[in-house]
Order: sequence, then structure tokens, then C-alpha cells
Amino acid sequence: MSISADTLRGHTDTIILTQLMRGDNYGYEINKTIQQRTGGQYGFKEATLYTAFKRLEAAGLITAYWGEDGPGARRRYYSITDAGRETWRKNCQDWQNTRALLDALINIEEE
Repeated sequence: MSISADTLRGHTDTIILTQLMRGDNYGYEINKTIQQRTGGQYGFKEATLYTAFKRLEAAGLITAYWGEDGPGARRRYYSITDAGRETWRKNCQDWQNTRALLDALINIEEE
């Protein structure tokens, strides 16, 4: 299966917000989950992921905090805010509308 990177790029924020709807998490684990859920077909480059985190945090859609994982490197965890949940709902509805429109435009079975 081949999906244009441009198609997915426009949904980076929604993909990340979706992972945070499932619970607080840190960047590496979020990206690993995305890769697992797509059978290894999709994942973010580290720079893309952390740029998105900064953008989402600046917009008030997520918050960040340092986790206490014990010995070793501390992890920066992310949590979705109420504004983030609302944005996620809106983005998902927008995607459903876009999908329905595209299906209507490219489906030749109904003609």
C-alpha cells in the first residue's frame, strides 16, 4: 500500500492528538505505537515529531511534563488538554467529511 506523504503530513497533529487521547505518553513511545498500528508503513521523523509537539503545546492543545521513570534519562511526557480534545473531535469530523466527499468524487460504481 502506498500513501502519499503529503496526504498524511496534513494530519500530523490529529495523529499525535489521537495517541494522546489514549493517555499521556512520550515521543518515542508515541512514534512506536504509530509504526505498530500501521504495520511499519508509517512513522514520524524525530524532527517532525518534536516540531509538532512544540506547535501543539504553543497552541494550548497539549501540555508537557517530565516523568519520573526511575534511573536513567528522564522522559518528557505529553498530555492532551480540553482544547486538544475539542480540536481532535473537529479534525476527525473534518476528515470524515473529506473522505465522504472524495468517495463521492472518485466512486464510479454509483453512476
